[in-house]
Amino acid sequence: MIGAESPTEEGETIAISRLFASLALLSAWVNLQFAVKIEPISEITVYMSIKQLLNQRIATAMQQAGVPSPCSPMLALSGKPQFGDYQANGAMAAAKQMKTNPRELAQKILDHLDLDGIASKLEIAGPGFINITLDNAFLAQQLTYSDEVACEQPQTVVIDYSSPNLAKEMHVGHLRSTIIGDCLARVLEYQGHQVIRQNHMGDWGTQFGMLIAELELHLGEGEQADLALNDLEQFYQQSKKHFDADAEFADKARAYVVKLQSGDAHCRALWQQFIDVSVAHNIEIYKQLNVGLLQEHIAAESSYNDDLQNVIDSLTEQGLAVESDGAKVVFLEELADKNGEPSPMIVQKSGGGFLYATSDLACLRHRVNTLQADRILYFIDARQSLHMKQVFITGRKANFAPPEVSLEHHAFGTMMGPDGKPFKTRAGGTVKLADLLVEAVERAEKLVKEKNPDLQGKDIADISRKVGIGAIKYADLSKTRTNDYIFDWDAMLSFEGNTAPYLQYAYTRIRSIFRKANIQAEGFSAPIIVQQPQEKTLAFKLLQFDEVLNQVAADCYPHSLCTYLYELASAFMSFYEQCPVLKDGVDTDTQHSRLMLCALSANRLAQGLDLLGIEVMEQM
Repeated sequence: MIGAESPTEEGETIAISRLFASLALLSAWVNLQFAVKIEPISEITVYMSIKQLLNQRIATAMQQAGVPSPCSPMLALSGKPQFGDYQANGAMAAAKQMKTNPRELAQKILDHLDLDGIASKLEIAGPGFINITLDNAFLAQQLTYSDEVACEQPQTVVIDYSSPNLAKEMHVGHLRSTIIGDCLARVLEYQGHQVIRQNHMGDWGTQFGMLIAELELHLGEGEQADLALNDLEQFYQQSKKHFDADAEFADKARAYVVKLQSGDAHCRALWQQFIDVSVAHNIEIYKQLNVGLLQEHIAAESSYNDDLQNVIDSLTEQGLAVESDGAKVVFLEELADKNGEPSPMIVQKSGGGFLYATSDLACLRHRVNTLQADRILYFIDARQSLHMKQVFITGRKANFAPPEVSLEHHAFGTMMGPDGKPFKTRAGGTVKLADLLVEAVERAEKLVKEKNPDLQGKDIADISRKVGIGAIKYADLSKTRTNDYIFDWDAMLSFEGNTAPYLQYAYTRIRSIFRKANIQAEGFSAPIIVQQPQEKTLAFKLLQFDEVLNQVAADCYPHSLCTYLYELASAFMSFYEQCPVLKDGVDTDTQHSRLMLCALSANRLAQGLDLLGIEVMEQM
């Protein structure tokens, strides 16, 4: 192939899917924190990103060239600089459908393509690729436009994440759901969508009979509830040991389950004391993690109790739930096994009790009918994939969730230890999330003191917290969501490579440039001039921010944002090394232009890290 890469069929499919995702989820231009006030050269892209603008222009040219309307421009970033900044590959697919020569069709499209003032170079390569090189002045103009524009079609998005079991303390297994879900909530809110956080905490079931019976014993001995429950994990183990060893206690625990579910005042009061203490533990963890989950976002299992029988009645009336060995079961042909046997989902036990499936269906009804969701995102680990498929299919068939409401289970892999097995303590026990966060801050503090021995106590504590917590979160978020990953302290706290400390340091380094120049970054304003290759690379990367957020909002893979921020930081470092900012001999206009690029880079880094739930600092 001459002068162009040969994209694979898979690459073309990805390009198409990302294109439609971008068009479906139009996002706002960044509201820059540095108050850039420069008038744009033109308002050609006021309401769209560069990629959206190019897609629109190419689609128009294709239509004028006689290409059937379903054909897409198939626009994607070029893999190599020699192929321009963007590459439109739609001519080949269109030519195949039209049974014509792809290069000739690409030329017809170019003849109608109006990119004056936008592209400095257009060329046809290979069998019909259209390579687009953007104009430097156009890039500079786009960087100066900072008005925030809301998305054209804001949605109500319900996000189900974290969802710990209140019977125990949060452990490392809750980390991924909590921080991935929080990242998506931040991104979608930033784009202008209405986000409703839902923390589906486990606060119901047979285990709570055992726990409130144990709590009753402690309170009877004069112990305060908050002291008795100071270590929830230990309390659970103690009550389980008591349950297994004492038949009388076990009978009482079982009886308390029935009383609790029947609304018994005494059992409900004990249960509420336990729940209040457990929730307080979790809220404190969220605060340490810099996660936006609050008390008001809790929508626990118990909140759907009143609707559980209604769910059973509706499924039964529609013939979806049938009796099987005394239980009510939904048999799903859609999930039949290799022998053709339908997948069973029990919604009511033979004794009349309800299950997770029942409460999840009631929860689905609530989110559709009461919260009026357009899109419902579930961040639950991959082991629950079959369960979620069963719930979604049953919800559709029962019309609890009409087709226009998007139901999405975004599964994730497991955090693994160095031995390649699920992350555990040295003794083989579950790692408490609170203990993990304490260790992260302690390790970061040691590292910060080594890097900057001049820092004082309060500054060390604040920086160590931001570095330690940020390192844990970024190490997780930067990995492909669906993959397992190895937990490695040294790698995540490194100041080199794709890590949170590296990005936090990149931000502080940029801010130090303004301190050295004795200039306030906030409010600084100057025309941008893009001349050097490193300036163009940085400017182009800065302008890809919204495109990346569109992708993250569509596929819920935060690692795409992490990769972007790392590439942005790397582009800035190359720019700073090759394009002097404060050195003698740099003329004023060039210096101010480069300071603007510095300010915009710091802003993008801070904004991007904030969307990941990671804080920055002025020095490290």
